Amino acid sequence: MKKLFIDIGGTKLRSELHDGVTIREDEQSSRTTDLIVYIESLLKMHPEVGFIGISYAGQVNKGVILSAPNITVTTKNIKEYFESRYKLRLEIDNDLNCAVRAEAAFFNSLNLAALYIGTGTGSAVIEKGELFRGAENQAFELGHIPYKPAPFPCGCGKNNCLELYASGSALERWMQHHRIEGELSFPLLEQSKAGREIKEQFEEALAFAAATLVTLVNPEILVLGGGVIGHNGYLVDLIQQRLPGLGFAPSLGNLKVMQSTRQQPGIDGAKLLEQDQ
Repeated sequence: MKKLFIDIGGTKLRSELHDGVTIREDEQSSRTTDLIVYIESLLKMHPEVGFIGISYAGQVNKGVILSAPNITVTTKNIKEYFESRYKLRLEIDNDLNCAVRAEAAFFNSLNLAALYIGTGTGSAVIEKGELFRGAENQAFELGHIPYKPAPFPCGCGKNNCLELYASGSALERWMQHHRIEGELSFPLLEQSKAGREIKEQFEEALAFAAATLVTLVNPEILVLGGGVIGHNGYLVDLIQQRLPGLGFAPSLGNLKVMQSTRQQPGIDGAKLLEQDQ
């Protein structure tokens, strides 16, 4: 039996096809790819696929996609759609829920929180070895807690979400707001007063996000990941320096702050979805 694993984020779609070993890898833009069309094209080439695991950058519950920011999805009940048409099993979960599974397995931890900063702001929690889901599988949507009003709306419709300050998309939108041209990078931001202010407000929001997550969860390990942190390693040190002044002291005593070393946490987590009951 072949297995298909997909990690679809706000910017890129990555997939791996397995038949005991990896036989196909692919990467393309998620903004121009219809997820349903993409999967069906692979199933036509590989009808032996019996399991599909999907790590999805959006809200998901019981196989149904609830929101699809930046991703084209023409059928929301994706689990029912594919399982009723093809002889296979499909499991889909939020990308951070997938990533935190992979991180907990790597660190061999039963109490771990993950904070990822990429296109968006994401967090997820493993408590006593189990994924903390909430009633509708929406627990720890840290990027959408109220923070400060912004001059533009979040994808959820509000204008005061933490994600409007502590994310890669936020940095780009603030650059556009201040008419700073060029590809996003912290060295570019350092070249102007407005850019330095954008960078400082991002760092402030990031430290607030980490302190809030640690205070709420009291994890053994806080794992920091995502593209923005991966390309700016100093942010891990910055969080460690600022946590004592922001977080709840009893939750910080034995806390370990680690940077993710997963090259493809979404794919790694999608593979673990096969274990779901």
